[in-house]
Amino acid sequence: MQIINPSTGKFLQQSGNFLVDSNGAKFPIIRGVPRFTPIDNYTSNFGIQWNKFAKTQLDHEQLNLSKTRFFAETHWDKEDLEGKDILEVGSGAGRFSKIVLEYTQANLWSIDYSDAVTANYENNHSIAPERFHLFQASIYAMPFPDNSFDKVFCMGVLQHTPDFEASIKALIAKAKSGAEIVVDFYPIKGWWTKINAKYMLRPLTKRLTHERLLAVIEANVDWLIALSLFLMRCQLGFLTRFLPLVDLRTIIPLNLTSIQFREWAVLDTFDMFSPEYDNPQRIEVVAEMFRRNGAVVTFAGFESINGGQSAVVRGIKQG
Repeated sequence: MQIINPSTGKFLQQSGNFLVDSNGAKFPIIRGVPRFTPIDNYTSNFGIQWNKFAKTQLDHEQLNLSKTRFFAETHWDKEDLEGKDILEVGSGAGRFSKIVLEYTQANLWSIDYSDAVTANYENNHSIAPERFHLFQASIYAMPFPDNSFDKVFCMGVLQHTPDFEASIKALIAKAKSGAEIVVDFYPIKGWWTKINAKYMLRPLTKRLTHERLLAVIEANVDWLIALSLFLMRCQLGFLTRFLPLVDLRTIIPLNLTSIQFREWAVLDTFDMFSPEYDNPQRIEVVAEMFRRNGAVVTFAGFESINGGQSAVVRGIKQG
């Protein structure tokens, strides 16, 4: 596939440690990854997050959460993906990149807006370097021509983008006619969704540097875990939504060691409070965004995964 300058559409060629177009515009290749955005931007929290917790969410012999989630949400058959060009938007440290590369023979074209691409490259480049193509780029300015991909997926990302529908439009634009697009996102389940410490405290936590926020979480996570577990034992689990801690009920079913459990709690709590944007959506609203932007919706609802539920919309791009 030809890589393009997202601003002009001109083709890019590698010249030393840069990708360069015919007008002389150039983009650096840093630590193995072409960069189409500044390394530090509004998603710098994710760069910090995924480089610190680079391997926390990666599957291993005792834990196959990413594999289960990927195939449950996409419903893709790994044999059917052989030779296909798949676009992944928002790869983070590469938990789903790893699944595509290890369990399919697809060509993976992956982007993330943050420096999390550094962790992804280190985690996954050696698996299948000839099939793995990784870039730091914006969802709104991807270095690929429109109508290029056989499959497109975006998991755990859309709620953190500035314009949810513009993000959906960008994903659909890169898919070929007849290609499938799969997304998940934070859902609005009712009026109570935003009555939560996460949304109540975000105006304060956003004022902290990411390093300071992470330090505060690390310093308080143990007593918060103990209090949360106590409330659940007393049948008062509904009160945990007012604690500045991830809902442990999403972690408990994972059967982690105590060290892993604490690490996931810190990671997920930092992920709660650090993003610049956090915009949950109603499933039917996202489905309508698909339709407005040229895709036929084939599924819009909840998928049961790892003891929880994910809000998922799947669609096929119309010709």
